[in-house]
Amino acid sequence: MHIDLQSRSFELTDALDKYVRRRLGFSLAAWQDQIQRTIIRLTDINGPRGGDDKCCRIHLIMDQLNDIVIEDTRADLYMAIDRASSRAARTLSRRINRKRDKQRHRTTLNRNNLDSLYSEGFQ
Repeated sequence: MHIDLQSRSFELTDALDKYVRRRLGFSLAAWQDQIQRTIIRLTDINGPRGGDDKCCRIHLIMDQLNDIVIEDTRADLYMAIDRASSRAARTLSRRINRKRDKQRHRTTLNRNNLDSLYSEGFQ
């Protein structure tokens, strides 16, 4: 999984870089083969004025699914990273499960159609 980490309005430290990569590694490890690229943008919206303004935006570019974009804003940047990565993992899991369920449903429908054709004497 390729991770592109960008920061706006502040300097990205080595510690923060390692934290983000480690956190995403834990959250998305199960699906890393389905993720082409991950773009993380960290922003301090209000700058030195403070407040709930630390934003973490995660953009997952997928192989066979629509892209996933998750954004979370908190007073603490580490909290925003944690919440955004957890939400990204849950969203990705839901999408993969839906796709799998649709494929299973189609397979079941196709088998039922074939069974009905054979039971009616079509050969």
